[in-house]
Amino acid sequence: MEKLWDKGYDINEEIARFTVGRDRELDLYLARHDVLGSMAHITMLESIGLLTRDELDALLAELRSIYRDAEEGRFEIEEGIEDVHSQVELLLTRRLGDVGKKIHSGRSRNDQVLVDLKLWTREQLRLVAEDVRGLFDELQQQSEHYKHVLMPGYTHLQVAMPSSFGLWFGAYAESLVDDLVMLQAAYRITNRNPLGSAAGYGSSFPLNRQMTTDLLGFDSMDYNVVYAQMGRGKTERNVSFALAGIAGTLSKLAFDACLFNSQNFGFVRLPKECTTGSSIMPHKKNPDVFELTRAKCNKLQALPQQITLIMNNLPSGYFRDLQILKEVFLPAFQELHDCLSMATYIISRMEVNEDILSDTRYDLMFSVEEVNRLAAEGMPFRDAYKKVGMDIEAGRFQPRKEVHHTHEGSIGHLCTEQIRALMQQVWDSFDFQRAIDAEQELLTNPKHQTS
Repeated sequence: MEKLWDKGYDINEEIARFTVGRDRELDLYLARHDVLGSMAHITMLESIGLLTRDELDALLAELRSIYRDAEEGRFEIEEGIEDVHSQVELLLTRRLGDVGKKIHSGRSRNDQVLVDLKLWTREQLRLVAEDVRGLFDELQQQSEHYKHVLMPGYTHLQVAMPSSFGLWFGAYAESLVDDLVMLQAAYRITNRNPLGSAAGYGSSFPLNRQMTTDLLGFDSMDYNVVYAQMGRGKTERNVSFALAGIAGTLSKLAFDACLFNSQNFGFVRLPKECTTGSSIMPHKKNPDVFELTRAKCNKLQALPQQITLIMNNLPSGYFRDLQILKEVFLPAFQELHDCLSMATYIISRMEVNEDILSDTRYDLMFSVEEVNRLAAEGMPFRDAYKKVGMDIEAGRFQPRKEVHHTHEGSIGHLCTEQIRALMQQVWDSFDFQRAIDAEQELLTNPKHQTS
């Protein structure tokens, strides 16, 4: 097995298998970003005299080729190669000889995997944010479309007060705005450059860390080299809390959709092409997608605890425990993406029952409206409450099925535009384009300014 740390002796094969674990498989997630980190690093190395301009040009050309292979699914980590870092360096050495061995000056696999994870996570957070924005837009559209359709609101799963589909859809839209605020905080923590911290104690080479920070489009660097290494695990944990927040919103939405779709409620109808059947009951149209969404999102809400327990009680410095984080962290993004995509598709096609209130079982949800009407006419609130309560007990209550809610955020004033403005404000503050532009510049511009 090829190892960057080889010292001329063989290691027990079972030990090698155990310590490498799933790195070869999981490192494929990071291949493009490992190349980007290397491109920035060697550009900096040339600027401080550790590479010649010709060597840099040759290395950059080959790294761009490797990047294209990774982007198009052709990159693979060969049998016997330990990880993505080893594979990239091996490919460069095969193609360019000893020049390929120079790229590791001034860095360690520790800061290499840190920058890979930061770059990869930064991209994934942008994709999650785009998914959230897509679901938000569909929820807001449905909120406006059905804003005049009343439905029962519940407390304790008991019919409580009038609600509306405008409120129901809109509530989940606004919940996603808050979730995106948490995601933005995770993005800010992620978007800092650890490259140059090496094994956690810096380097005697005169590295220009600000240069790699700018080349990779980071907001800033992780300045203290010890803290940069302490960020491994901390970043993943903070990001996972943001993912868990989105998952919590989705899980609740999925539960509501399953409940409201059931025959006992009949408030909504899921598109039949999005349901599954029973092998024995020919009438069944099961909401399996939302049931699986609920389960997957509940699992995602456990992710912060998994990460915390893996990294907990570790002192400063690197430990191999941290390798296991990739196994729970990297696949989580695709799982959340799938749930967001399914929810967006179904919400956009969900049909609403516009005749719910013809069922007399929902008459009592207008009791508070009657109390408020009497109070508005001058009766003390407690007397009005008692009168309506006694009418209900005596079977005399006759609901007036009109509502006149006008305050902000109520049935009659959904504040859809204000919620949209909140979302736009959060979205704009991410500044995704800066990172996109920096990466594109690395990949397309052969003439980087040196210092």
